[in-house]
Amino acid sequence: MIYVCVPVHNEASTVGLVFWKVRQVFTAFEREYQIIACDDASTDATADVLTSYARVLPLTVIKHQTRQGYARSLEELLRLALNRTDRPKRDCAITLHADFVHAPETMEEMVKRLESGADLVVAEQYRARGDRPWQERWARQWAPRLLRVGGGVKDSISGFSALRLIVLRQATRAGDAPLLTTEGWAANAELLARLGAHARRIEVVSSAARYDLKQRPSRSKPWQELLAAWRSRGRISAARKGTAMLVVALLAGGGSLRAQDTVCTGKTVGASSSSSSAVAPPAATSTRPVLHVPPAVPFPVGERLTFGAKYGIFSVGSATMEVMGIDTVHNMETMHLRFTISGGALWYHLDQTIESWVGRYDFRSRRFSSVQDERGKHREHRYEIFPDSGFYREEGRDTTFATVLEPLDDASFLYWIRTVPLEVGKRYEYARYFRPDRNPVILEVVKRERVSVAGKKWRAIVVSPKIPQGRGIFAEKSETHIWLSDDPQRLVLAIQSNFSFGQVTLKLKEYVVPGVSQP
Repeated sequence: MIYVCVPVHNEASTVGLVFWKVRQVFTAFEREYQIIACDDASTDATADVLTSYARVLPLTVIKHQTRQGYARSLEELLRLALNRTDRPKRDCAITLHADFVHAPETMEEMVKRLESGADLVVAEQYRARGDRPWQERWARQWAPRLLRVGGGVKDSISGFSALRLIVLRQATRAGDAPLLTTEGWAANAELLARLGAHARRIEVVSSAARYDLKQRPSRSKPWQELLAAWRSRGRISAARKGTAMLVVALLAGGGSLRAQDTVCTGKTVGASSSSSSAVAPPAATSTRPVLHVPPAVPFPVGERLTFGAKYGIFSVGSATMEVMGIDTVHNMETMHLRFTISGGALWYHLDQTIESWVGRYDFRSRRFSSVQDERGKHREHRYEIFPDSGFYREEGRDTTFATVLEPLDDASFLYWIRTVPLEVGKRYEYARYFRPDRNPVILEVVKRERVSVAGKKWRAIVVSPKIPQGRGIFAEKSETHIWLSDDPQRLVLAIQSNFSFGQVTLKLKEYVVPGVSQP
């Protein structure tokens, strides 16, 4: 959900047009949106305009009986958006002025930047269309230099920004304490400074300031705004440096820091197990404790399992499971996993490769692709998955879809089931498939038995996985069974699955596990 927050005061001539332009943007760029407007005690026909548009648009109007000011109105809108969301990592808010100086069409690029991983996007307005008094142009040029907010943002006072709501939640943890304590241009900079302290990634986009579309004289008083900016420098600097000072204080005090939304755990090595009320001064040779975080994906790079495919007594193809290497996706260290199968009989032929890039330290999918040629038909699907933001995007479709907190895909599931405890006779359900409509994934532990593959006899655990409405080997109609070695490695020994022409069994022929001796 995108919440477009619009503070309004005496904008009857333009606010309706701005709302309609917002509608056009999100009709062409298909996204779910709501407009939240705050009528700050307007004395013109603004209230009537808002009432009429509320009948035809997803619009909520907050009404102030007395003038509260721009900063108070803006903060109230943002807090209302935060209260409404149930997915703050995925949902976002956009601050937009009602006088048409902000170009609504820029919102498409701003939202795309958020969907690509940014937490805060600022539309800088150094390109201006239309005439303004020289005093306003001069003050508008110098005020951002007084109100620096960091993060590569130069135009700190534009007031046109998009933010992930989880960042706003972190910035408002003080409860009812005001988020904004300044007014006017300084309030725009203060908002960026307070949000930027919690944003992992800040990006800027260029947007033309449309002074040529304004229907009224500017209310800005350049010299007063410039003086207010000068007086607000300390507050903006303190807001911007707040998090940095906290980090320094924690490090100096020996405290631990946790990354935003991390699910990794570790063990501190070198800390004393004894407790004492008195803390001795550190020795000259003391070192800072080292945090060792074991990977959640325990499989070594280079692990390769090779299978032969059989249809009855006939050899019909081959398959491989392989840990390809360590990669970086969305600034996250991932393990690249690949499963391929190739073969066929008579009129039927199948070539399929599914690949997964899964977080090395949290075992959550970041990227998934499936390329398949079956009976002369080519199918190709590629997905980018953002678990911290709660959405995924399919290549070729200009929209996003909600995902689960700890998403997995077809390829990563094949590896993940090798890591979970399994008890014969139990049925497990996991709401971890990255497409929520196909959850829960069902895993039944059928039995234990001995099998002969790859030139030796193994003790094996037999499991039956199913993905509701899924395709491929995990589809319910496939009735797939998987044999896992009953040892710490949990190697995939065999996979049996139904195809349109009959049942195919993949049996392990060769395996390479770096660092593990083989018979």
